[in-house]
Amino acid sequence: MAKAKRVYVCRECGAQTPQWAGRCTDCGAWNSLEESVQTSAKPTATLNKHTGYAGQQQNTVQALKTITSEQAVRWSTGLPELDRVLGGGLVTGSVVLIGGDPGIGKSTLLLQAMASMAELSGINPLYISGEESLQQIRLRAERLQLQETPVDLLAETHAEQMMATAQLRQPQVMVIDSIQTVFTELLQSAPGTVAQVRESAAQLVRFAKTSGITMILVGHVTKQGALAGPRVLEHMVDTVLYFEGDSSTRFRILRAVKNRFGAVNELGVFAMTELGLKEVSNPSAIFLSRGEQAVPGSIITVIREGSRPMLVEVQALVDESPLGNPRRVSVGLEQNRLAMLLAILHRHGCITCHDQDVFINVVGGVKLSETGADLAVISAVISSLRNKAIPQDWVVFGEVGLTGEIRPVQAGEERIRDAGKHGFKVALVPAANAPRKAISGLKVIAVHHLQQAIDALKDGWM
Repeated sequence: MAKAKRVYVCRECGAQTPQWAGRCTDCGAWNSLEESVQTSAKPTATLNKHTGYAGQQQNTVQALKTITSEQAVRWSTGLPELDRVLGGGLVTGSVVLIGGDPGIGKSTLLLQAMASMAELSGINPLYISGEESLQQIRLRAERLQLQETPVDLLAETHAEQMMATAQLRQPQVMVIDSIQTVFTELLQSAPGTVAQVRESAAQLVRFAKTSGITMILVGHVTKQGALAGPRVLEHMVDTVLYFEGDSSTRFRILRAVKNRFGAVNELGVFAMTELGLKEVSNPSAIFLSRGEQAVPGSIITVIREGSRPMLVEVQALVDESPLGNPRRVSVGLEQNRLAMLLAILHRHGCITCHDQDVFINVVGGVKLSETGADLAVISAVISSLRNKAIPQDWVVFGEVGLTGEIRPVQAGEERIRDAGKHGFKVALVPAANAPRKAISGLKVIAVHHLQQAIDALKDGWM
């Protein structure tokens, strides 16, 4: 009988140690060691672990100019927003990893994409589920009215059996939901452990590269929102997508954080309905759904996500604090950046909030990851503090430096023109982003310093 032993495995790098420690001695990560049980039984199969993730490669040295580049074949998923995030569609032989909170809609999105590809492009997809039975997938398909689509289903968690079935069926696209449930017989540890996730993913990636099958892996996330398992899992795959959203709203955001075949930080917007996920082709129209009258603390800014600008509403609430240490709460904006902007406002704008609670909210669940919204956040804070409403036809963007200067942002003129298309009349922007030619129906106020921006806001207050 195989004898079991207890070891501790680092979820970041996969290193093993017989005793638990607060810090991994190999990668230096804190609180990353997880308990695992292994047996001394020999594996029933062998594997060349020295093979790269892309399979066997030629070991001969070749000059760069002699290597021919072949245009990657892309397949449309039938969902333009998903194609946008992927860089134009799924690439043959690529591996995509998609993660998100439980119940966010990952399985729904992939089932809709596979059904659309099967019907529109004649692709032969294979959907492998390790978490749900085939009956449960059928119920979801009936709810989405996709029960008649030609999608092959398989309930399996054994990696070797998955690859054997794929060799027999020869699908063009495979979906594995999820990688944390897959195990390989080469290891004795339980499914979901660091070693199993790493080795199972490595086998599937090698298989996808050698067979030319496009593979989509679904991954679980931790409490902090990062993909569960070893960090090397994200290095193996070609594309990493995060499905974000708040359970209290029906909008979902698909964001690319790694893409070897397209641009990163590309963003796709979906809306959850009774019939599944519906694409939102013009997200600015949704995020700009405000009341008829202007209210203090509300301002519109233009951010750039991937290849397109997007208009979002930034709200601020500044109120006298009964506490000795006023609160700084931000939703959709990094809290440290809010504290920095308030300090800049005090130093270079002579406006203090040291005795005020400051709350910031970005409408629609959008996360501001760029610095172009700095001036909009400060404008919303000033508007709420002075109880003066900024006109609804104003749009504000620009980066604010520590010395109070208003710095330009990327694609500034494109943002101004996009705001003009949505009916805005006044744009408060950095001087370096001012367009060379006047834009019909849009007044551009170009500022160099924070004090100039504050004076412009006072002139436009209602």
